[in-house]
Amino acid sequence: MSPEPFQQKFWQRFEGAIDPFQDTDREVLPESAWAFILYFARQAKGPFALLLISGFLAGAIDAALYWSVGWLIDLLDATSPQRLFADHWPELAGLLVLILVVRAVIIIGSAIVEQQVVVPGFFSMVRWQAFRRVIEQPYDFYQNDFAGRIATKIVQGGEAVGDFIVNVLQTMWAFLTFVLLSLTILVSLDPLMGVVVLAWFAGYAAIIYYLLPEMRRAGRATADQRSIFNGRLVDAFTNIMAVKLFDSGRREHAYVRDGLESYLGAVFRLTRSITTVRSAVALINGAMMAAVAGICILSWSRGEISTGAIAAALGLVFRLNQMSGWMMFNINGLVRNYATIQDATRTISVRPAIRDAENATVLPRASGDILFDNVSFHYGKGSGVIENLNLHIRPGERVALVGPSGAGKTTIVNLALRLFDVEQGRIMIDGRDVRDITQASLRAQFGVVSQDAMLMHRSISDNIGYGRAGASQAEIVDVADPRGRRGYDAHVGERGVKLSGGQRQRVAIARMMLKDAPILILDEATSALDSEVEAAIQDNLDRLMEGKTVIAIAHRLSTIAALDRLIVLDEGRIVEEGSHDALIAKGGLYAQLWKRQSGGFLADRLAAE
Repeated sequence: MSPEPFQQKFWQRFEGAIDPFQDTDREVLPESAWAFILYFARQAKGPFALLLISGFLAGAIDAALYWSVGWLIDLLDATSPQRLFADHWPELAGLLVLILVVRAVIIIGSAIVEQQVVVPGFFSMVRWQAFRRVIEQPYDFYQNDFAGRIATKIVQGGEAVGDFIVNVLQTMWAFLTFVLLSLTILVSLDPLMGVVVLAWFAGYAAIIYYLLPEMRRAGRATADQRSIFNGRLVDAFTNIMAVKLFDSGRREHAYVRDGLESYLGAVFRLTRSITTVRSAVALINGAMMAAVAGICILSWSRGEISTGAIAAALGLVFRLNQMSGWMMFNINGLVRNYATIQDATRTISVRPAIRDAENATVLPRASGDILFDNVSFHYGKGSGVIENLNLHIRPGERVALVGPSGAGKTTIVNLALRLFDVEQGRIMIDGRDVRDITQASLRAQFGVVSQDAMLMHRSISDNIGYGRAGASQAEIVDVADPRGRRGYDAHVGERGVKLSGGQRQRVAIARMMLKDAPILILDEATSALDSEVEAAIQDNLDRLMEGKTVIAIAHRLSTIAALDRLIVLDEGRIVEEGSHDALIAKGGLYAQLWKRQSGGFLADRLAAE
C-alpha cells in the first residue's frame, strides 16, 4: 500500500468519529448558554472524555518534569561521574522515556482528538443542528433580522461551543492539575511554600470572581455589536444596486460607520477589563515568585533544602507564573465564547411562532378548494389589514385579487401559505384547516411566482430544478425557455443580480411550471417581461393553469381581466366581486381603478405591494 492512501485512511479514522450531520428529535435548542453547551457535549461524550484524560496527563507530565529537574540536580551532586550511569541508568532511562515517549504520546494524542475529531466534526454538528432549527422559523422571523447576522450567529455559535468545551476539558483542567501537583511538591519541600501558593491561588480566584464578570458583560456586548456591524455590511452589499443609485451622499458610510463605532465602543470596554485583569495577575504572580524565592534562599542558608529542591521549586513557580498569564488569556477566551453562545442562543434557540401541530397530517395532492372563513389578521396590531374575510375559491377556479396598495392582497396569499397564522377564523384547503396540516405538505400544493423572483446564488439549472426534487436536466430544459436558449450552468448571482428583471421572472416561472402544483399564485408573474416574451410565456401559463386553482394578483388590470372572478379588496375587506364586464358595468371601485390605468398600469397610489 502506498503511503498516501494509508495516511488518508489514518486521518479519516479519526475525522469520522463525530458525525457532523447527526441530530436529535428535540424541536427547540436550549435557551440557557450552559444548557446549550451541555446539550451538544453529551452528543460527543467519548472525544471529550479523552480530552479530559489528556488534559490531566498533560498537567501531571508538566509537574513531573520540573520535579525531575530538581531530582537530577541532586543526583548529580551526590554521584560521581564514573558511577552515574552504572548505578542510576534505570532512573535516567525512565526520565528519557518520560520526555521522549510519554510526553510526545500525550501531546500528539491530544492534538489528534482536538484537531481531527472535535474541530471539524463537533463544530460542524453544532452548526448543522442550529441551521436545522433556524430554517424552521416562520417568515416574519427573517423579516425582523439581518440574514447575515443570523448566519454569523450560527457559524460563530458552533465554533464558540467547541472552543469553550475544549478549553475547559483540556487547557483549564491541565492547569488545575499542574497547580495541585505543584502544591503537593512544594509542601513536601517546605510547608511555607505551600501556604504561599495557596494564597496566590486564592488571589487568582478572587480576580476571576471580582473582575471577570465585567469582562463577561463586555464580551457579550462585543459579540452582539459585532453581529450588528456584520449585518450592516451584508445589508449594504446585498443591496449594492440601491447603494450605487441612491447613496450619492454617502449615507451608507455613515450607517456602517455608526455600527463600527458602536462595536469599537464595546471592544474598548472589553480591552480595558482585560488590561485590568492582566495587571492584577502580574502583581500577585510577582509576589508569589518573590516569596518562594526568599523561602528557598533562607532554607538553603540553614541547610534545610538542597540545590535540586531549589531548582524544582523555582522552576514550578516560574512555570505557574507563565501558565497563569496564559490561563487568564484562555479564561478571557472562555468568557468571550460564553458570551458568544449567549448571544447566539437568543437567535438559534427561539421557539418558532408557527409550528406543525402534534397530530398534523400530510395533505395529499389537493383539488384546490380554498375557504377563508371569517378570517382576521392584523400583524399583531389589534386592527387593520384583514377584517372578517369570507372567501371561497372553488377547485379549478381562476380568481384575481384586485385593489389599491395596502388592501391586503399579498397578506391573503401569505395566510393561505401559512407564512403567518390567522388571528381569528380559519383557512381550509380541501375542507382541512391549514393548521392541522404539515407546513411542508401544505406549501407543496402551491406554485408561486411573485414580482421578487426569489432566486438563489446558484446556476440557472439549480434555480429551476428547485421547483421539484430529482427533476432531470431534460425536464428542466423543457420548461425553461420557449425559444430553446441555453446557458443553464451560469450562476445568477446573489438574488439573481446577474440577470435582468425579465430573465429572473422567466426562471421563476419555469421553476413553478416544473413544480406542477395544483394551486397557482401569480403575483405580477409576467410584469417584468417584454411583450413578445410575455406572449410566449403566457401560452405556457395558460396550459399550466388548465384544471388548476389560480389566485392572481396584478396591478396591471389588463392581465387579469379574462379570469373567472375578480375579488376587489379595500382595507382588508371584499367590496366587490364578479367578472370584469360586470364590475365595469357596476361602476364601483374596480371601475375607478380601471379608469385610472395609464398604459395598462395603475397610478402611483396603486404601486406594487
